[in-house]
Amino acid sequence: MRKIFLIILITITKPLMSLGADAPIYLDPKQPIEKRIEHLMSLMTLEDKIVQMCQYVGLEHMKEAENHMTEKELQSNDARGFYKGLHSSMVAQMVEQGKIGSFLHVLTSEEADYLQQLAEKSPLRIPLLIGIDAIHGNGLYSGSTIYPSPIGMASSFAPDLVERASRQTALEMRATGSQWAFTPNIEIARDPRWGRVGETFGEDPYLVSCMGVATIRGLQTNDFTGVDKVIACAKHLVAGGQPVNGTNAAPMDVSENALRNLFLPPFKEAIMKAKPFTLMAAHHDLNGVPCHGNKWILTDIARKEYGFDGFIVSDWMDMEALCSKHKVAKTMKDAFCLSVDAGIDMHMHGPEFAEIMKELVEEGRISEERINQACRKILEAKFRLGLFEHRYTDKKTIEKEVFSSEHQKTALELARRSIVLLKNEKLLPLDSKKYKKILVAGPNANNQSIMGDWVFQQPDKNVITILQGIKKSAPYSEVNFVDVGWNLSTIDSAKIQQTVAQAKKCDLAILVVGEDSYRQHWKEKTDGENRDRIDITLWGSQEELVEAVYKTGTPTIVILVNGRPLATPWISKHIPAVIEAWEPGSMGGQAVAEILFGQVNPSGKLPITIPRHVGQIQCVYNYKPSYNSHPVIDGLSTPLYPFGYGLSYSNFQYSNLVLSSYEIKKEESLKVSVDVTNTSAVDGEEVVQLYIRDNYSLPTRPVKELKKFKRISINPGEKQTITFDLKPDDLAYYNSQMEFVVESGEFTIMVGGSSEDKQLLKKQLSVY
Repeated sequence: MRKIFLIILITITKPLMSLGADAPIYLDPKQPIEKRIEHLMSLMTLEDKIVQMCQYVGLEHMKEAENHMTEKELQSNDARGFYKGLHSSMVAQMVEQGKIGSFLHVLTSEEADYLQQLAEKSPLRIPLLIGIDAIHGNGLYSGSTIYPSPIGMASSFAPDLVERASRQTALEMRATGSQWAFTPNIEIARDPRWGRVGETFGEDPYLVSCMGVATIRGLQTNDFTGVDKVIACAKHLVAGGQPVNGTNAAPMDVSENALRNLFLPPFKEAIMKAKPFTLMAAHHDLNGVPCHGNKWILTDIARKEYGFDGFIVSDWMDMEALCSKHKVAKTMKDAFCLSVDAGIDMHMHGPEFAEIMKELVEEGRISEERINQACRKILEAKFRLGLFEHRYTDKKTIEKEVFSSEHQKTALELARRSIVLLKNEKLLPLDSKKYKKILVAGPNANNQSIMGDWVFQQPDKNVITILQGIKKSAPYSEVNFVDVGWNLSTIDSAKIQQTVAQAKKCDLAILVVGEDSYRQHWKEKTDGENRDRIDITLWGSQEELVEAVYKTGTPTIVILVNGRPLATPWISKHIPAVIEAWEPGSMGGQAVAEILFGQVNPSGKLPITIPRHVGQIQCVYNYKPSYNSHPVIDGLSTPLYPFGYGLSYSNFQYSNLVLSSYEIKKEESLKVSVDVTNTSAVDGEEVVQLYIRDNYSLPTRPVKELKKFKRISINPGEKQTITFDLKPDDLAYYNSQMEFVVESGEFTIMVGGSSEDKQLLKKQLSVY
């Protein structure tokens, strides 16, 4: 036994022993990163390189799953991980042996440090790359700053604010031990039944591109080298936001024309302008080819055409799905081979991958150079992030960065701009002295449902609920709260009657309803990842609650807290004031209250169309010309609220739309200017939107395409002239031959405060 132990000891220490007394080149921070990478790889065996491609879930995550879930539950669960026959203690040993390259779901700085300590004991002392779903703040870490959900961020039409929030998220991540954010989700959301709409930036490729680029730049800056930055992950490649039946990971069949003109532009813009260091493939099969085995998408387009120069990670067990779900591979070995050959560089998550990949190389089915390509990029991330020198967290940095006052300020500012006023019949803003008794009720009024998906329980002191915000903004009023419970499925007639009785005694009723994507409510949540629906109305008895309170005659306001568009035609028709708050985050309750009482003028605009009914799906603003050829016979074809729509307490008048030229060559640019006047007595912010239409085209193009927007602040009585630069690429489109061209002909240039026709000024442009 002693002889065997000595052989093992010599084997695992041989690489460093061979380096001599001097510090090895790859551990010398003064050496160029490329030189450090090549030196380290020269010391690595094939197995060493392959294990860098292996990611596992955190030890504490595994322990919780091991203790509380059955094997059957774990196998069908998309959020909990364990490995049959491999206990968490054995995984810890693997880290110490240098057999794991990355972790996810590591939720405390203590666990991150422990894992890095184990990794530092490994033969080559290669640090771990720790990834986390920091979608709108580092929400899985307790104590983080939580910003509005991405759909709310998009409502702000303020990429600069989104970039700032992402930069702050990076600081909080690095302080607490993570270096890799699995965000942004830059899929185009075209079906509100899909539970992940709130994780996206909406339905428009230009807006999604702007927000995606801003997020990546905030996380990585121009160069993610350094100890205060993280790498971003643009996902999911591609077209998962329009699943065939509205459910996550369902198949998608779409033409190359639609791919290139609608779904791929955010990835093209992100890769070429912001350079995310990682991409993530999508769950579903695209035109019959699962994205995790789609070489055309992952390699030919992302790498060769767009110039992606990082590494691609699989999504949760989606390599295995090529065999288990999609049935394009007979064995797990075939699945891994297909996926890595297509372009996947890291396996999320679990065992068997390393052993099988080694066999595939030995069999000649995967080249060692392909392994080297993946390993080299993963190591590059670790070197550039400074992990070889700074792998541990610092308590002082945590105290300084996490939920700092500056970060709270940004979260509040972003929440204020993300909230959309949908309807206002002269009820808002509220006079805080007018209403002596205010009723607040509804399942989302006084809990952390405002935090959105990808957030675990946060300290109560870090969260301002909507009830708390109202109480603070209405110091002269008696604010009465009826707790109907947070569970949307358990609001019964007794709770409704209790609310009605209280409403009759009050001067004003504020009802906070919607959906629940909060991860702490895992079994009860109605929105978020893998919470897809067959309907998009209010869940449970919420509308019954609203109608009952309305019938009391007490003036009623409805605040929607949700991640997906909800069809609420009765509320839209009857309730005098309706606010779409989305999921506004840590400071959301304060932002909502400030808008209610006029301390802040609402300025959010919808980044997605809200339909009247689930039967209207697909309901988008950028539809094709024949979309409404035959109107439905049992309802209106128009949306409940159009893309780009949002009211203000100010009134904005658009006039004097002017083009610098009304006839241009295909290669020429032009300027578009418009006057915007605040005709009210209230300071306000407006999002000025520019759309185009190619009047006649082959193939067909949408009736409107957003190409530019500007958020402006404008004083009462002030007139501002807003100028946009339109370049040839803004008019271009992929034609039937997949050439990106500007067609000759007539274009309509449209500018206004939303995509709705009656809101838009129009001019004709001739291109030759």
